Amino acid sequence: MRRRDILALFGFLPIAWPLVAGAQQAERTRRLGILHGTGDDELSQARNTEFLNALQDRGWVGSRNLKIETRWAAGDADRISKFATEFAALAPDVIFATGTPTVAALLRATRTVPIVFATVPDPVGAGFVDSLAKPGGNATGFMVYDYSLAAKWLEFLKRIAPATTRAAVLRDPAATSGIGQWAAIQTVAPSLGIELTPVNMIDMGEIERSVAAFARAPNGGMIVTGSSRAVLHRKPIVALAAQYKLPAVYFARYFVEEGGLLSYGPDFTDGYRKAADYVDRILKGAKPGELPVQAPSKYELVINAKTAKALGFDVPPTLLATADDVIE
Repeated sequence: MRRRDILALFGFLPIAWPLVAGAQQAERTRRLGILHGTGDDELSQARNTEFLNALQDRGWVGSRNLKIETRWAAGDADRISKFATEFAALAPDVIFATGTPTVAALLRATRTVPIVFATVPDPVGAGFVDSLAKPGGNATGFMVYDYSLAAKWLEFLKRIAPATTRAAVLRDPAATSGIGQWAAIQTVAPSLGIELTPVNMIDMGEIERSVAAFARAPNGGMIVTGSSRAVLHRKPIVALAAQYKLPAVYFARYFVEEGGLLSYGPDFTDGYRKAADYVDRILKGAKPGELPVQAPSKYELVINAKTAKALGFDVPPTLLATADDVIE
């Protein structure tokens, strides 16, 4: 090789290397869509932060190798549908979705973009996956509980408030999970001697009117089933229970931290952290249909002793002994 050719070659390299490096860097930038069924309140933001932190622990940093688009639907069906259509058009490498209605909307919009979900009670019954062990399609993720857990809520209501003969059951009638939880509660109500009244969580005005009408008769209690609408309205729902002195059982501990009486359910944040692992694996080449859907490994019972005292209840010692946490 002639000297000038050699010099030309080495003269070219310093220019070529940055271009190659830049191309490689661009190839490493992936796209993630996040669609939450809830609003962007403090609780939901904290969960989202846990998810993002878990992704960062696995090497995915938004400013470096991951472009993130986040949408908050605030329990609104039209917004959920709109955002699902947007994400299907954007076709990110993977979508993280929370709540049954959001996953349903996404799967109507796309059957090709990988979806990892959290806080979904029954992905098989909802038609999201073929089975828990082998999801088979473009979605997988983490269950929040199965419907049978809802029966436990009514049992706990009877244990902490034995005089209860009537229960208002707050549910989202538009969600498959709302129907499933209501059915599970109905199965145990006769054996506990409790008459049920469904209260549809359409908006806060409807909830207030229905609970006020229910509270006119004595010996009432309340069950709040899991849904994004319940999360959205959790503070006024807890306030309603206090206003009408209704013993109430909730699906998550943050209701009890807001002043609710008792909750029994999983650690929701844990599902967000675990979802980050599946997103990481999919970004590295795994197929969602080959990643099994996982259920919670533990459920926690939380009691607010201060609220029980305000309602005039003595919490049974056996119930206190089994509680994972008692808020004084």
